Amino acid sequence: MKIVVWIESNSGKVKASSLEALGSARLLADSAAGEVIGFCCGEGAGEAASSILSAGAHRIITRQGDSLTDALSDTFAAELSQIAASESADLVLASATSSGKEIIALAAGSLGTCVASDCISIRHDGDAFVTERPIYAGKAHQQQKWITSPAFISLRPNYGETVERDAALVDSQEATGKSVLKRTAFVEGSLGKKELTEAEIIISGGRGLKEAENFALLESLAEILGAAVGASRAVVDAGWRPHSDQVGQTGKTVSPKLYIAVGISGAIQHLAGMSSSRTIVAINKDPGAPIFSVATYGLVGDLFEVIPRLEEELKAVLQ
Repeated sequence: MKIVVWIESNSGKVKASSLEALGSARLLADSAAGEVIGFCCGEGAGEAASSILSAGAHRIITRQGDSLTDALSDTFAAELSQIAASESADLVLASATSSGKEIIALAAGSLGTCVASDCISIRHDGDAFVTERPIYAGKAHQQQKWITSPAFISLRPNYGETVERDAALVDSQEATGKSVLKRTAFVEGSLGKKELTEAEIIISGGRGLKEAENFALLESLAEILGAAVGASRAVVDAGWRPHSDQVGQTGKTVSPKLYIAVGISGAIQHLAGMSSSRTIVAINKDPGAPIFSVATYGLVGDLFEVIPRLEEELKAVLQ
Protein backbone atom coordinates (compact mmCIF):
# COMPACT_ATOMS: atom_id res chain seq x y z
CA MET A 1 0.00 0.00 0.00
CA LYS A 2 1.26 3.47 -0.93
CA ILE A 3 -0.31 6.60 0.51
CA VAL A 4 0.51 10.09 -0.75
CA VAL A 5 -0.38 12.92 1.64
CA TRP A 6 -0.85 16.47 0.39
CA ILE A 7 0.92 18.75 2.88
CA GLU A 8 -0.72 22.17 3.03
CA SER A 9 1.58 24.98 4.08
CA ASN A 10 1.91 28.74 3.96
CA SER A 11 5.42 30.16 3.53
CA GLY A 12 6.91 26.96 4.93
CA LYS A 13 4.56 26.68 7.93
CA VAL A 14 2.60 23.42 7.82
CA LYS A 15 -1.06 23.43 8.83
CA ALA A 16 -1.89 21.39 11.92
CA SER A 17 -4.62 19.53 10.02
CA SER A 18 -2.02 18.30 7.51
CA LEU A 19 -0.03 16.81 10.39
CA GLU A 20 -3.19 14.96 11.42
CA ALA A 21 -3.66 13.66 7.88
CA LEU A 22 -0.03 12.53 7.80
CA GLY A 23 -0.35 10.78 11.16
CA SER A 24 -3.58 9.05 10.15
CA ALA A 25 -1.93 7.88 6.94
CA ARG A 26 0.98 6.39 8.90
CA LEU A 27 -1.32 4.50 11.27
CA LEU A 28 -3.19 3.16 8.25
CA ALA A 29 0.06 2.17 6.53
CA ASP A 30 1.44 0.50 9.66
CA SER A 31 -1.58 -1.79 9.73
CA ALA A 32 -0.85 -3.03 6.20
CA ALA A 33 2.95 -2.75 5.85
CA GLY A 34 2.48 0.28 3.63
CA GLU A 35 4.49 3.38 2.78
CA VAL A 36 3.58 7.02 3.39
CA ILE A 37 4.87 9.75 1.08
CA GLY A 38 4.41 13.36 2.12
CA PHE A 39 4.19 15.87 -0.72
CA CYS A 40 5.17 19.51 -0.10
CA CYS A 41 4.71 21.80 -3.07
CA GLY A 42 5.30 25.48 -3.72
CA GLU A 43 7.10 28.32 -2.00
CA GLY A 44 8.69 27.21 1.26
CA ALA A 45 8.30 23.51 0.44
CA GLY A 46 11.80 22.72 1.67
CA GLU A 47 11.20 24.48 4.97
CA ALA A 48 7.84 22.70 5.34
CA ALA A 49 9.48 19.32 4.71
CA SER A 50 12.16 20.00 7.33
CA SER A 51 9.49 20.69 9.94
CA ILE A 52 7.67 17.36 9.44
CA LEU A 53 10.55 14.91 9.09
CA SER A 54 9.37 12.85 12.07
CA ALA A 55 5.62 13.35 11.61
CA GLY A 56 4.89 9.97 10.01
CA ALA A 57 6.14 9.95 6.42
CA HIS A 58 8.64 7.37 5.16
CA ARG A 59 9.58 9.75 2.35
CA ILE A 60 8.88 13.40 1.62
CA ILE A 61 8.88 14.78 -1.90
CA THR A 62 9.22 18.52 -2.40
CA ARG A 63 8.61 20.45 -5.59
CA GLN A 64 9.53 24.07 -6.06
CA GLY A 65 10.05 26.33 -9.03
CA ASP A 66 9.07 29.58 -10.69
CA SER A 67 5.88 28.06 -12.07
CA LEU A 68 4.59 27.60 -8.52
CA THR A 69 5.13 31.20 -7.44
CA ASP A 70 1.68 32.72 -6.87
CA ALA A 71 0.14 29.68 -8.57
CA LEU A 72 -3.51 28.68 -8.14
CA SER A 73 -5.04 25.34 -7.17
CA ASP A 74 -5.06 23.88 -10.69
CA THR A 75 -1.26 24.09 -10.88
CA PHE A 76 -0.78 22.37 -7.53
CA ALA A 77 -3.36 19.73 -8.47
CA ALA A 78 -1.41 18.93 -11.65
CA GLU A 79 1.76 18.38 -9.60
CA LEU A 80 -0.13 16.20 -7.11
CA SER A 81 -1.69 14.04 -9.83
CA GLN A 82 1.77 13.49 -11.36
CA ILE A 83 3.15 12.33 -8.01
CA ALA A 84 0.16 10.05 -7.42
CA ALA A 85 0.60 8.47 -10.85
CA SER A 86 4.39 8.13 -10.75
CA GLU A 87 4.31 6.59 -7.27
CA SER A 88 1.40 4.27 -8.18
CA ALA A 89 -0.41 5.48 -5.09
CA ASP A 90 -3.35 3.52 -3.71
CA LEU A 91 -4.58 6.47 -1.66
CA VAL A 92 -4.13 10.24 -1.82
CA LEU A 93 -5.02 11.93 1.44
CA ALA A 94 -5.41 15.61 2.33
CA SER A 95 -6.92 17.71 5.07
CA ALA A 96 -10.50 18.82 4.34
CA THR A 97 -9.69 22.52 4.26
CA SER A 98 -11.18 24.62 1.46
CA SER A 99 -7.85 24.51 -0.37
CA GLY A 100 -7.20 20.82 0.32
CA LYS A 101 -10.61 19.74 -0.92
CA GLU A 102 -10.28 21.78 -4.10
CA ILE A 103 -6.80 20.50 -4.95
CA ILE A 104 -7.52 16.79 -4.47
CA ALA A 105 -10.81 17.10 -6.37
CA LEU A 106 -8.98 18.62 -9.35
CA ALA A 107 -6.23 15.99 -9.12
CA ALA A 108 -8.78 13.15 -8.92
CA GLY A 109 -10.61 14.48 -11.95
CA SER A 110 -7.43 14.61 -14.00
CA LEU A 111 -6.80 10.92 -13.25
CA GLY A 112 -10.42 9.92 -13.88
CA THR A 113 -11.06 8.68 -10.37
CA CYS A 114 -13.33 9.63 -7.47
CA VAL A 115 -13.00 11.73 -4.33
CA ALA A 116 -14.53 11.44 -0.85
CA SER A 117 -14.63 14.76 1.01
CA ASP A 118 -14.91 15.65 4.68
CA CYS A 119 -14.41 12.14 6.05
CA ILE A 120 -14.11 11.50 9.79
CA SER A 121 -12.52 8.04 9.56
CA ILE A 122 -10.67 5.84 7.07
CA ARG A 123 -9.83 2.17 7.35
CA HIS A 124 -8.40 -0.50 5.09
CA ASP A 125 -10.58 -3.47 4.15
CA GLY A 126 -8.90 -5.99 1.89
CA ASP A 127 -8.12 -4.23 -1.38
CA ALA A 128 -10.36 -1.26 -0.64
CA PHE A 129 -10.64 1.72 1.68
CA VAL A 130 -13.75 2.35 3.78
CA THR A 131 -14.61 5.92 4.72
CA GLU A 132 -17.18 7.43 7.06
CA ARG A 133 -18.57 10.91 6.61
CA PRO A 134 -21.54 12.93 7.92
CA ILE A 135 -24.42 13.51 5.50
CA TYR A 136 -27.82 15.29 5.56
CA ALA A 137 -26.46 18.16 7.67
CA GLY A 138 -25.00 15.72 10.19
CA LYS A 139 -28.23 13.76 10.75
CA ALA A 140 -26.66 10.53 9.48
CA HIS A 141 -23.27 9.01 8.78
CA GLN A 142 -22.45 7.32 5.50
CA GLN A 143 -19.91 4.53 5.04
CA GLN A 144 -18.49 3.98 1.57
CA LYS A 145 -16.08 1.40 0.17
CA TRP A 146 -13.67 2.78 -2.42
CA ILE A 147 -12.45 0.27 -4.97
CA THR A 148 -11.02 2.83 -7.40
CA SER A 149 -7.29 3.44 -7.39
CA PRO A 150 -5.99 5.80 -6.36
CA ALA A 151 -8.71 6.83 -3.94
CA PHE A 152 -8.68 10.56 -3.17
CA ILE A 153 -9.92 11.33 0.34
CA SER A 154 -9.98 14.44 2.52
CA LEU A 155 -10.02 14.11 6.30
CA ARG A 156 -11.95 16.58 8.45
CA PRO A 157 -9.65 18.63 10.73
CA ASN A 158 -9.45 17.46 14.37
CA TYR A 159 -10.41 13.91 13.38
CA GLY A 160 -6.90 12.70 12.59
CA GLU A 161 -4.04 11.75 14.86
CA THR A 162 -0.51 13.09 14.96
CA VAL A 163 2.34 10.62 15.37
CA GLU A 164 6.09 10.65 15.78
CA ARG A 165 8.28 8.26 13.79
CA ASP A 166 11.85 8.00 12.48
CA ALA A 167 12.95 10.85 10.25
CA ALA A 168 11.83 10.63 6.63
CA LEU A 169 14.04 10.80 3.57
CA VAL A 170 13.59 13.95 1.48
CA ASP A 171 13.57 14.03 -2.32
CA SER A 172 13.77 17.57 -3.72
CA GLN A 173 12.45 18.04 -7.24
CA GLU A 174 11.75 20.85 -9.67
CA ALA A 175 8.15 21.59 -10.57
CA THR A 176 7.25 20.15 -13.95
CA GLY A 177 4.13 22.06 -14.98
CA LYS A 178 3.38 25.56 -16.18
CA SER A 179 1.06 27.95 -14.41
CA VAL A 180 -1.40 29.61 -16.78
CA LEU A 181 -3.21 31.63 -14.11
CA LYS A 182 -1.42 33.49 -11.34
CA ARG A 183 -2.51 35.09 -8.11
CA THR A 184 -2.11 38.84 -8.51
CA ALA A 185 -2.44 39.77 -4.85
CA PHE A 186 -2.81 38.19 -1.44
CA VAL A 187 -4.77 40.04 1.23
CA GLU A 188 -4.18 38.78 4.74
CA GLY A 189 -7.40 38.80 6.73
CA SER A 190 -8.11 38.23 10.41
CA LEU A 191 -4.44 38.67 11.23
CA GLY A 192 -3.43 36.82 14.36
CA LYS A 193 -6.77 35.01 14.74
CA LYS A 194 -7.06 31.26 15.04
CA GLU A 195 -8.45 29.45 12.00
CA LEU A 196 -11.92 28.12 12.87
CA THR A 197 -11.60 24.83 11.02
CA GLU A 198 -8.38 23.92 12.83
CA ALA A 199 -9.17 25.21 16.32
CA GLU A 200 -9.49 22.66 19.12
CA ILE A 201 -11.78 24.99 21.07
CA ILE A 202 -14.38 27.32 19.54
CA ILE A 203 -16.63 29.80 21.30
CA SER A 204 -19.50 30.96 19.07
CA GLY A 205 -21.98 33.74 19.71
CA GLY A 206 -25.49 34.37 18.46
CA ARG A 207 -28.19 37.04 18.58
CA GLY A 208 -28.43 36.51 22.33
CA LEU A 209 -25.40 38.78 22.67
CA LYS A 210 -27.71 41.64 21.62
CA GLU A 211 -25.05 43.78 19.92
CA ALA A 212 -21.68 43.46 18.19
CA GLU A 213 -19.77 45.11 21.03
CA ASN A 214 -20.72 42.30 23.39
CA PHE A 215 -18.58 39.86 21.43
CA ALA A 216 -15.78 41.31 23.56
CA LEU A 217 -17.05 38.94 26.28
CA LEU A 218 -16.34 35.96 24.04
CA GLU A 219 -13.02 37.36 22.82
CA SER A 220 -11.85 37.68 26.41
CA LEU A 221 -12.94 34.14 27.26
CA ALA A 222 -11.35 32.82 24.08
CA GLU A 223 -8.02 34.38 25.01
CA ILE A 224 -8.01 32.48 28.31
CA LEU A 225 -8.88 29.15 26.64
CA GLY A 226 -6.75 29.61 23.53
CA ALA A 227 -9.93 29.35 21.48
CA ALA A 228 -11.23 30.70 18.19
CA VAL A 229 -14.37 32.82 18.05
CA GLY A 230 -17.21 31.89 15.71
CA ALA A 231 -20.69 33.22 15.02
CA SER A 232 -24.13 32.20 13.88
CA ARG A 233 -25.54 33.24 10.50
CA ALA A 234 -27.93 35.71 12.12
CA VAL A 235 -25.00 37.56 13.66
CA VAL A 236 -23.08 37.64 10.39
CA ASP A 237 -26.16 38.80 8.46
CA ALA A 238 -26.55 41.60 10.99
CA GLY A 239 -23.02 42.73 10.21
CA TRP A 240 -21.68 42.02 13.70
CA ARG A 241 -19.01 39.57 12.52
CA PRO A 242 -17.33 38.81 9.17
CA HIS A 243 -18.50 35.85 7.09
CA SER A 244 -15.18 34.11 7.80
CA ASP A 245 -16.42 33.63 11.39
CA GLN A 246 -19.71 31.99 10.39
CA VAL A 247 -20.31 28.42 11.50
CA GLY A 248 -23.07 26.47 9.79
CA GLN A 249 -24.38 25.06 6.55
CA THR A 250 -23.60 28.25 4.61
CA GLY A 251 -20.47 28.98 6.64
CA LYS A 252 -17.75 26.71 7.94
CA THR A 253 -18.09 23.13 9.15
CA VAL A 254 -16.06 22.63 12.31
CA SER A 255 -15.19 19.66 14.52
CA PRO A 256 -13.37 21.01 17.57
CA LYS A 257 -12.76 19.07 20.75
CA LEU A 258 -14.86 21.66 22.59
CA TYR A 259 -17.59 23.89 21.10
CA ILE A 260 -19.23 26.50 23.34
CA ALA A 261 -22.43 28.00 21.92
CA VAL A 262 -23.37 31.26 23.63
CA GLY A 263 -26.74 32.86 22.96
CA ILE A 264 -27.33 30.62 19.93
CA SER A 265 -30.80 29.07 19.61
CA GLY A 266 -29.62 26.22 17.40
CA ALA A 267 -31.27 26.51 14.00
CA ILE A 268 -30.73 23.42 11.85
CA GLN A 269 -28.39 25.35 9.56
CA HIS A 270 -26.09 26.09 12.50
CA LEU A 271 -26.24 22.55 13.87
CA ALA A 272 -25.14 21.27 10.47
CA GLY A 273 -21.82 23.05 10.88
CA MET A 274 -20.93 22.04 14.44
CA SER A 275 -22.86 18.94 15.52
CA SER A 276 -19.84 16.70 14.96
CA SER A 277 -17.87 18.52 17.70
CA ARG A 278 -16.54 16.15 20.36
CA THR A 279 -18.03 18.08 23.32
CA ILE A 280 -20.72 20.76 23.01
CA VAL A 281 -21.57 23.24 25.76
CA ALA A 282 -24.69 25.36 25.28
CA ILE A 283 -25.46 28.54 27.23
CA ASN A 284 -28.91 29.98 26.60
CA LYS A 285 -31.66 31.53 28.69
CA ASP A 286 -34.37 29.60 26.78
CA PRO A 287 -34.63 26.02 28.14
CA GLY A 288 -36.47 24.99 24.96
CA ALA A 289 -33.73 26.15 22.58
CA PRO A 290 -32.91 23.46 19.96
CA ILE A 291 -29.17 23.79 20.72
CA PHE A 292 -29.74 21.79 23.93
CA SER A 293 -30.78 18.75 21.85
CA VAL A 294 -27.19 18.28 20.66
CA ALA A 295 -25.39 19.66 23.71
CA THR A 296 -23.21 17.47 25.89
CA TYR A 297 -23.69 19.99 28.69
CA GLY A 298 -26.34 22.70 28.86
CA LEU A 299 -26.58 25.75 31.07
CA VAL A 300 -29.83 27.70 31.22
CA GLY A 301 -29.11 31.25 32.28
CA ASP A 302 -28.38 34.84 31.32
CA LEU A 303 -25.13 34.82 29.35
CA PHE A 304 -24.25 38.26 30.67
CA GLU A 305 -24.08 36.71 34.13
CA VAL A 306 -22.72 33.31 33.13
CA ILE A 307 -19.77 34.37 30.94
CA PRO A 308 -18.13 36.75 33.45
CA ARG A 309 -18.51 34.12 36.18
CA LEU A 310 -17.10 31.43 33.91
CA GLU A 311 -14.15 33.66 32.99
CA GLU A 312 -13.47 34.32 36.66
CA GLU A 313 -13.45 30.61 37.49
CA LEU A 314 -11.27 29.72 34.51
CA LYS A 315 -8.72 32.37 35.42
CA ALA A 316 -8.49 30.91 38.91
CA VAL A 317 -7.94 27.40 37.53
CA LEU A 318 -5.79 28.06 34.46
CA GLN A 319 -3.78 31.09 35.44
